[in-house]
Amino acid sequence: MQNEFLNVLNQPVGFPVPDWRGAARPPRSPISGRYCRIEPLDPDAHAGPLFEALSQDGEGRLWTYLSVGPFDSLDAYKASLLAHSMGDDPLCYAIVDGRAEAAVGTASYLRIDPRAGSIEVGSITYSPRLQRSAVATEAMYMMMRRVFEELGYRRYEWKCNALNAASRRAAERLGFTYEGLFRQATVTKGRNRDTAWFSIVDSEWPALKRGFEGWLDPVNFDGEGRQRQPLGALIAAARDK
Repeated sequence: MQNEFLNVLNQPVGFPVPDWRGAARPPRSPISGRYCRIEPLDPDAHAGPLFEALSQDGEGRLWTYLSVGPFDSLDAYKASLLAHSMGDDPLCYAIVDGRAEAAVGTASYLRIDPRAGSIEVGSITYSPRLQRSAVATEAMYMMMRRVFEELGYRRYEWKCNALNAASRRAAERLGFTYEGLFRQATVTKGRNRDTAWFSIVDSEWPALKRGFEGWLDPVNFDGEGRQRQPLGALIAAARDK
């Protein structure tokens, strides 16, 4: 019996986290940046400008891998926001373009587990006005910064339909690490969904932060708003330091 007890003690275990007390739940408060503002989603205030911006995707492709949409009217879109976006998990935000002062996309915190220190970013809808812009990248950076610096999470997750190549590329560009595939994870709009999992952990945040801040610096853009250095290169350089 004593030998069995000693064998158990000698088994590999996880590294100690002696001061862990859990993370905080994300607040319903805005986050302001250089290019945009993230604020709690309010259907009365945001549904109109969001529907107008999202409707610029004439073919409705941005809804392909989402569980809702597309919507043929503002009333239908607002009803969906009221039904799916007013709880605490997911906790939904509007992304407001600072120059236009109009909501141009949404993102949410979900699968919020303060005890484990794990939280996911998802339910992301980027209108054509938001795609491939500094606003889009800054919004993700600010949500990430809140999770690690303000709230004390250890793990930040990104999940997407495994067929969604654009979402997978976005996760990798933003510094997430691919963790694997959950086969037949769910059924969405009557079709099978295999889910690709990505994550960032707290020890990776300092380097990622340096990369994001270097990319978002106005000196990284020329007179026509084109990037001088890609985000991936800046993150890789920060990780090498």
